[in-house]
Amino acid sequence: MSNIKISCIEVTQPIETFYVGKIDWQDLLKIAKKDIERIRQEGEGAIDGYLGIQRELSKNRLAEIAEYVSFNDATFPNSIVISIDSTTYNETNDEIEENILSFENGILELRDDGKIAKIIDGQHRVFGLEKYATDKGIFKDDLKFELIITIFIDIDEEYQANIFSTINKAQTKVNKSHVYDLYSFSKTRSPQRTVHNIIKLLNEEDGSPFYHLIKRLGKADFKNETIAQATLADCIIKYISSNPPKDRNILRTGSKLPIVEGAEKEKFFFRNWFINEEDVKIAKVIWNYFEAIKRKWPVAWGNMDFILTKSTGVIAFMRFLKDLIELLGIEKIINIEDFEGILNKIEIADKDLINDIYQSGGVGQSALYKNLISSIKNSEVVICKKAHRHDVKFKALNDSQEYYMVGRRHQCAGCAYDQGYKDALDGKEMNFRVEELNISQAGAVRHKDPKEGYELGYKDGLKTKK
Repeated sequence: MSNIKISCIEVTQPIETFYVGKIDWQDLLKIAKKDIERIRQEGEGAIDGYLGIQRELSKNRLAEIAEYVSFNDATFPNSIVISIDSTTYNETNDEIEENILSFENGILELRDDGKIAKIIDGQHRVFGLEKYATDKGIFKDDLKFELIITIFIDIDEEYQANIFSTINKAQTKVNKSHVYDLYSFSKTRSPQRTVHNIIKLLNEEDGSPFYHLIKRLGKADFKNETIAQATLADCIIKYISSNPPKDRNILRTGSKLPIVEGAEKEKFFFRNWFINEEDVKIAKVIWNYFEAIKRKWPVAWGNMDFILTKSTGVIAFMRFLKDLIELLGIEKIINIEDFEGILNKIEIADKDLINDIYQSGGVGQSALYKNLISSIKNSEVVICKKAHRHDVKFKALNDSQEYYMVGRRHQCAGCAYDQGYKDALDGKEMNFRVEELNISQAGAVRHKDPKEGYELGYKDGLKTKK
């Protein structure tokens, strides 16, 4: 599979950097294949869906374009606007793949993959060309047609919406009532908007660990930059929602999202805060977490010679955050010191956080994450994953924050119950062994007294034995 090469120039405007160039029409169809399929199924573009408007693809218009492009005087002098993600998550191998391979001598080289591009503006022209290719079949290669293209890299949907609004406000192809509504729609509460605002705060607030480290818009030549806004946004939003556009549409209608419990709350541990409009708590946890990381690795933090504040480090540490939340407490504003208590046990040094050890892309991210998890296991802090965490009988236990073991609390009351139950069945004397218990902060066992859990298990074990 050959890569896609686009001749382009770098343009800097107040919105920051983007790229204007030319691309073969078939190459555009290749990199936007997934978005084209989605638009065909849903009947609306990415930004249309985000903003809550519907622009049906006109069959007559597509037929006209499909015919028009074959004329010897055909021209599309206006730019088609797309967004390209610099990385793509591969669910098959659980790796992050780099989409932007290089930008040298005016050539932007992209991975030939149908998942990397989203159409911000120009969908009718793209679909007209796609219809031409379908109609012509094997003869589609006869059409030689280069397109002017504007490329934004790693921009979140909030920025995409603003770009779409700006382009279409003065044009007639979109109903004006829709366009003016875009500005009010963009104020509708959504996971995307919440994450956008959190990142803006982290980047602009004095004292933030990410102060002026986040690129509002991505650049192709990202080797001399730090973390792209869209990369961090993707890391945060996955802990809020499994379907952000659906959540936004529900909220736009005035309906409320249901509070999550159990396993869903563990997976989306920021979700209830979002639902309750407590976004500041999400921001505070992320701020505290990365401040603790900054203190642990002060040399590597913000230093372009290291991977800590590049996508490799940020993605791995955001993945690690889920494990720490399970350990330290869901729906709790974890302070810097609590994060430091665990991070300081990690034996990875500043000098280790380099590309030679953790290479760019999914391989390096996975390797760093595995080493972080290993450091927790090596320090004998094992997070409970057993189903008994959600057994409602443990809700009756008293709350406890007692240190039954030096340097560690929050032992799993469910594990303690199982320990007591087995001891009773085996005919052993009561012997609460806290050092054998896993850690848990989730579900019905959160903050529950493990010693009391052991005693309950022992009591139930005796009943079963009789």
